[in-house]
Amino acid sequence: MAATLSHRRVERGHPAVKRISVIGLGKLGLCLAAVLADRGFKVVGVDVDKQKVAAVMAGRSPIYEPGLEALLGSNRTSLTATTDYDAAVRGTEATFVVVPTPSTKSGEFSLEYVKPVMGILGKALVKKPTYHLVVLTSTVTPGSMDEVVLPTLEKTSGKKGGRDFGLCYNPEFIALGDVVKGLLTPDFVLVGESDPAAGDMLAEIQLRTCANGTPIARMSFMNAEVAKIAVNSFVTMKMSFANTLAEICERVPGGDVDAITRAIGMDRRIGSAYLRGAIGYGGPCFPRDNVAFAAFAKRIGVDAALARATDKVNRRQVRRIVKLIENHGIAPPSKIGVLGFTYKPNTNVTEASQGLMLAEALARKGYRVHAYDPAIGSGQLPNRQNLILEDNVDACVEKSDLCVIATPWQGFSTIDKSRFSDKVVLDCWRVLNGNRPSRDSAYMALGQSMTRKKVLRGREQ
Repeated sequence: MAATLSHRRVERGHPAVKRISVIGLGKLGLCLAAVLADRGFKVVGVDVDKQKVAAVMAGRSPIYEPGLEALLGSNRTSLTATTDYDAAVRGTEATFVVVPTPSTKSGEFSLEYVKPVMGILGKALVKKPTYHLVVLTSTVTPGSMDEVVLPTLEKTSGKKGGRDFGLCYNPEFIALGDVVKGLLTPDFVLVGESDPAAGDMLAEIQLRTCANGTPIARMSFMNAEVAKIAVNSFVTMKMSFANTLAEICERVPGGDVDAITRAIGMDRRIGSAYLRGAIGYGGPCFPRDNVAFAAFAKRIGVDAALARATDKVNRRQVRRIVKLIENHGIAPPSKIGVLGFTYKPNTNVTEASQGLMLAEALARKGYRVHAYDPAIGSGQLPNRQNLILEDNVDACVEKSDLCVIATPWQGFSTIDKSRFSDKVVLDCWRVLNGNRPSRDSAYMALGQSMTRKKVLRGREQ
């Protein structure tokens, strides 16, 4: 099936969707349910966690995500929650499935949660005489929809996909901390469809949900599955390239990665998005999708060398930071402050966080690490020797000989400069460029020259 951009209305006599069930009330699923409710749909959220269900019914958010609490509070009449999968499916026209797909040892995605849910959905569809749309949002390995998801639904329901029910693959391209905005104003919507009717129904939902006239790319399951992991693999390639540029700039006189990336980002073939030299990428999607892209390619006999190189560059970023600290003459058991443990601002997620990995690496080497993050409480971090989580940023800085700004939280850019007196500052994101510490501090920024020596053909002169 060739990719198409479609704005067609629902065909084949299927009614417009008014009621939607969302299975999985995690960081993406709950935001999706809230946004759909806010856009006028009657939504039922489904989860096995009774505490999450109770929180949603009370209009409270059980997860950390800017803007979500307000949406839940203002849509209590249109968004309900339950643990009853069967009733939720039978009472709606479409079901979105947003459950975890953890990485396997090979780097591809497991269907250990997807397959059982599809079995439950199939049994619910047995009791439903009308056409129902099933939409999988979770990221999966290419081939999963045709080889596992669709057959599971057909086997457990006794019905035929594309005739008795529709199936679509509709992964999101969002970042935690900006999920609500990402759902409302995506760059594009990706749809893999079992048949045109299913794609029409999902297009109707998305056109009503998105606030910016978003284009919808419709295609086969396989093409959509490859496209999903290809996007993140390409984006991470840009990020690792920018981080390599940053390292180059640190070693040449007057080097400034921001000047370079601003310039090359003006080229429309490149673009400025995600082209910011700094510390490595992290989070629940970027690292896994890039590795999955390479693993899938390897399984079918393709050497995805760019994806593997991207991952290799990213994995060495923490070691690079540790080396910079060591080269500055600061040795264990010196006290290191790490500002930022979440993988990005405006979330409390620490999965694959560069700041957390850096703190743990330093602690293992014998440094005494004091850390602070505005979204992290004491119970959210593993208990590590030599690693102490401080209650506020001032205490973290005060107790440190060297302070690393690992996550660009907005509040870090306005820290009182006097706090850094007689300390070394390593600014991974250059958030202090306009508020640099005083002369009695040693300030280093990733991506900016750290040498005044003349460099010629790789040799210091």
